[in-house]
Amino acid sequence: MAILSSPSVCSTAFFSTVKLLPRSLSPSHKLISFSSSLSVLHIPFSSSQLPITTQNKGTSSVRSGTNSVTITAAAAAGKRKVLIVNTNSGGHAVIGFYFAMELLGSGHDVTIFTVGEETSDKMKKPPFNRFVETREAGGKTVWGDPADIAKVVGEAAFDVVLDNNGKDLDTVKPVADWAKSSGVKQFLFISSAGIYKPTDEPPHIEGDVVKADAGHVGVEKYIAEIYSSWAVFRPQYMIGSGNNKDCEEWFFDRIVRSRPVPIPGSGMQLTNIAHVRDLSSMLTLAVENPDAASGNIFNCVSDRAVTLDGMAKLCAQAAGFPVNIVHYDPKAVGIDAKKAFPFRNMHFYSEPRAAKDLLGWKSSTNLAEDLKERFAEYVKIGRDKKPMKFELDDKILESLKVPVAV
Repeated sequence: MAILSSPSVCSTAFFSTVKLLPRSLSPSHKLISFSSSLSVLHIPFSSSQLPITTQNKGTSSVRSGTNSVTITAAAAAGKRKVLIVNTNSGGHAVIGFYFAMELLGSGHDVTIFTVGEETSDKMKKPPFNRFVETREAGGKTVWGDPADIAKVVGEAAFDVVLDNNGKDLDTVKPVADWAKSSGVKQFLFISSAGIYKPTDEPPHIEGDVVKADAGHVGVEKYIAEIYSSWAVFRPQYMIGSGNNKDCEEWFFDRIVRSRPVPIPGSGMQLTNIAHVRDLSSMLTLAVENPDAASGNIFNCVSDRAVTLDGMAKLCAQAAGFPVNIVHYDPKAVGIDAKKAFPFRNMHFYSEPRAAKDLLGWKSSTNLAEDLKERFAEYVKIGRDKKPMKFELDDKILESLKVPVAV
């Protein structure tokens, strides 16, 4: 077993033995089977970097308990040149960072193309201020307007393009068209599980009815029309270091200040929260198994649901504080739950069935443990001491006649 400690040698770490399954097997078996003879890649990260795990068919999940990452590299797919077109806002921005780090750890060539300007204030915040880690691992970073993608990337050639930016066809089409004309072999798109129509039979699975007028749907249809090798990923809520959209932080903010946690409805609504490393591992498997991924839609989520009350309780356990959950009816209180609460006020969760069946993917999300890591970072950046106002909370609690500690 080879242990490599320098990012500069990432591209040389490969499986020493590869066994391919016969092509006569059904499409659901178009996967690569690896022998037990492995090469393992060990990459040091800064103290702020949480562990990321790569999972491949035939291997088990490995999680590091230190400030490092242990990654099993898959040589069967060969080294690929991947361009990640990454959004500069919202919760999806962190996907590009984790995906880049995982690809680099598996020996691929990666360029992150971030929307906007490198010198903007946005780039001083997570996850963008950590892009130096991708460069230290051998990756490249560029900035610009996706509409001018040909000008930004110049003569560079790529095997795979991931669009983790556009939410409608007008935004994605210039990237997709350029990639097609440039000979890109595989096109991947980050869509959203939010496009599913509400169902009486949760969870959402791939193939369920979607909202026809959703912008993501138009993109999904277009890339399916112009590419022979494509895949769509529909994430939901996510947590992870570098995420710039409040999820677990919303709960921590109230719990550490001994404030009631107001949850709309019964609190028994189910949702899905995945660690971003699960999203990146699924994307990496698609890159390394393009035939298995081709023409498929994947719910890019963990394999367990959690109730809204359960999320509050898990956050409290991670923080080591008691929690006081208060339920309310948004209509009766006169509050827009979308503004007062970080999740949807309904059952909203999906399952990653396609990724398990077609890619051999396994989830590594463990909310109880992952939230401990997230709380440690929450305290490290001093957010637990930051002055905050809870105006909407106060309105809800006043309506319910629930006292708040001063």
